[in-house]
Amino acid sequence: MILFCGELRTGVAGGLCQLSNLIYWMTLHTELTVTERHRHSYDVFPDASRTQPFGSGATCTYNYRDLQITNNTSVTYQLRLHLDGEYLHGSWLAEQSSRYRYEVKERDHAITSEPWGGYIRNNLLYRDVYALDGEWLREEEITENHSLMMYSPLLSEITSEA
Repeated sequence: MILFCGELRTGVAGGLCQLSNLIYWMTLHTELTVTERHRHSYDVFPDASRTQPFGSGATCTYNYRDLQITNNTSVTYQLRLHLDGEYLHGSWLAEQSSRYRYEVKERDHAITSEPWGGYIRNNLLYRDVYALDGEWLREEEITENHSLMMYSPLLSEITSEA
């Protein structure tokens, strides 16, 4: 699947955002620093099956929208990725155990109705940083998101009984 100017298409490199989404999400749970990240311009899928906060992905477009990550720590990291028959899997390996645990959360979620008839979805992402003993240490701002919705926010969720 390729999203181009608000239209869904199929083509070579379709699904590349799934790779950048995974790497971005995993990175938010490490001490690594995201130095370049671009949000998706469109919110393509309703929340019915969403498992992560809206806007927690990263898009990439050859050759001008990248996901860039910097290691400002003294620890060596290795990115591991593999495909099975159905899923993309990944992990960050490090030569030392992490000193922290991270929880990504959403704040100030809002859907705005625009004068031209469309809807924009907005939020802020933060992460809570905890010591390994569970003590809360701090909150860190991650990013602000604004995306054009490609579906009606007024649609009711489909239930298994329907």
